[in-house]
Amino acid sequence: MFFCSGIPALIYQLVWQRSLFTIYGINVESVTVVVTAFMLGLGIGSFAGGRLSRLRLPLLGVFAAVELGIGVFGYFSLGLFHAVGELTLQLSAPLTALFTFLLVLVPTLLMGATMPLLTAHLVKHSGNVGRSVGLLYFVNTLGSAFACFIVASFLMRLLGQQGAIAFACGINLVVGSGALLAQMKSPKAGIQPDAQLARFNTRGFSFALLLAALCGYIALSYEILWYRVYSFASGGVARAFALLLGCYLLGIALGSLVSRRFCRDSAGTKQVASLSGFVLFASAASFLLAPAASLITSTLHWGVSLPLVGVAAALLGAIFPLICHIAIAPDARAGEGLSYLYLANIVGSALGSLMTGFVLMDHWSLGGISLFLALLGVALSLVLLLTAKYRTGEKSLYSSRVAATVLAGLAIVILQPWLFDGVYERLYFKQHYAGQRFAHLKENKSGVVSVTQDGQIQGGGVYDGVFSTDLVNDRNMIVRPYALSLLHESPRDVLMIGLSSGSWAQVIANNPQVERLTVVEINPAYLNVMRNYPGEAGVLNNPKVATVIDDGRRWLARNPERKFDFIVQNTSFNWRAHATNLLSTEYLELVRAHLKPGGVSFHNTTGSAAAQRTAALQFPFALRFINFIAASDSPLAIDRRRWERVLREYRIEGRPVFDLADSKQQTRLEEVLSLVDSLSAGYGPAKPTGMNLETREGILARTDGVPTITDDNMGTEWGAR
Repeated sequence: MFFCSGIPALIYQLVWQRSLFTIYGINVESVTVVVTAFMLGLGIGSFAGGRLSRLRLPLLGVFAAVELGIGVFGYFSLGLFHAVGELTLQLSAPLTALFTFLLVLVPTLLMGATMPLLTAHLVKHSGNVGRSVGLLYFVNTLGSAFACFIVASFLMRLLGQQGAIAFACGINLVVGSGALLAQMKSPKAGIQPDAQLARFNTRGFSFALLLAALCGYIALSYEILWYRVYSFASGGVARAFALLLGCYLLGIALGSLVSRRFCRDSAGTKQVASLSGFVLFASAASFLLAPAASLITSTLHWGVSLPLVGVAAALLGAIFPLICHIAIAPDARAGEGLSYLYLANIVGSALGSLMTGFVLMDHWSLGGISLFLALLGVALSLVLLLTAKYRTGEKSLYSSRVAATVLAGLAIVILQPWLFDGVYERLYFKQHYAGQRFAHLKENKSGVVSVTQDGQIQGGGVYDGVFSTDLVNDRNMIVRPYALSLLHESPRDVLMIGLSSGSWAQVIANNPQVERLTVVEINPAYLNVMRNYPGEAGVLNNPKVATVIDDGRRWLARNPERKFDFIVQNTSFNWRAHATNLLSTEYLELVRAHLKPGGVSFHNTTGSAAAQRTAALQFPFALRFINFIAASDSPLAIDRRRWERVLREYRIEGRPVFDLADSKQQTRLEEVLSLVDSLSAGYGPAKPTGMNLETREGILARTDGVPTITDDNMGTEWGAR
């Protein structure tokens, strides 16, 4: 039952996080708030479950009620989240964090209560805390790992968010019913612990709490680092996180199972030494994972290195049951003791999200944070060895273990610069890696921005543009932002979602017709990188331009009064995680509300037939321009002569875009203008899709039968790549 219980818990977590990110944004502040709220809810639930376990209640019956309660909440959850989200969107960051926490408090509290309840039940029958916790941790985490793999393989792709929630609810109902049946058939406990025991009979419980918290901090911090590694290597596909989390949880589960072998005897020096060893080896394996994954990715597919996550996580997963075995006596308060340690572990994990994900990533590199975490683990291992009580004859053995631990720490410090040199280059170039180095690399809490030597910029490990505004020698289809005056008679006030290299912003800001450009960018690292390129850096000081650091969708939702003549976004690839947030029917409806009469939405579909059809159906007037869709509630004011006049006047940083005294550039101008001629020829549905222009009728005919993109079905994000 506890295996099955882990499946819906993880599905809820993935879907609810996704739903809340759609409401509050995918900027790092929102992500941190949502993840921390989940963890704190689990911690409080663990505390409550520990208190319940002390009462003379049918523990399996209480567990059944909890599962049924989770299922009922889950069924109505998405509608509740969206209703509350709309009401709280304008609140300050602290109030947003509070409401997010309150939204997930009930279900996460119930989820967190299950482990202490079942631990108390199992200890009554086994009389062994470590083996009971190890078994329960194993089966429940294994269920969560299984959920990750089915989510990545087919569940999200076939069922969407609401369908996945319904699937999870069904499992909750089955588990709850099974638990009620098990309670009725459950035999009386074979071991009757002392119900009147007043205190935990293990000294140093406070130290155990601190140890559980620090181990939680380390484990969650590494998970954050590993997600950055695999997100960068995969280009940010949605499956990458689910697969990483599945391997991570599978490793935790197997580590919990292995730890049971070390919990057969009563807690003593041997168990403390084993705990110290697991902490040391877990620290070493976790530290080495990123360099090892980069080496494997430069030779094979990035997914081949995922088993390394399972190995490192298994070593981490063995730690918590051992701590419980050492710190908790197998008495009537075993469930309560487990709840305290579990709460401490979750508080530490929440601090990992806050400190590592939100603070350290803004100041330290991947290698620097890995070094810090590894040395913290080595220090914990050393402290455990020094506090262990050993017999006189074992002194030399423990001295050698202390010396080995110190040497391991020194080796980590010495090897760190060499191991992490070129990690991101290997992850990006993969099999084409031959010692290349990025011209620029910027890491912060919002992601990783890199630039190759030839001026290509990447956001999170995937192509995101080129530093070039040159329309004469167009190597990045820069003709698209130059087309604003072709598609709108007077694009005076423009909004651009996403900055990237700044080339598009430079082109739009220097359009003779544009009077104001507002840019919303989620990652400030782009601005820092732009300063190294004179051709784009000028946009940062352009009085026409106002730059806002925020999630684009959230900014639109929080600024309903802002209206624009033109909204442009060079949207990233449609298959990337969260790309749906800028392509769905719900998002396009939000964009429509921000358009002035005659306003145009202009966004990149990256060749997705679903994205093209969605836009064409959402607006009565639409036109495909290369791989972009121009859409409006009014007829598009296509005017070749107006566009030619603007192109002739165009200046970038004072220099003309076309030197019309040069015959070759005059010819190039005619080539650009000839793009419009293909529209007047008119394309029927049988024409090739590679044509530069395509009418709305042609788009709809060509994409007949292709599903539209919604927030619920998440478009092409969960497709196989």
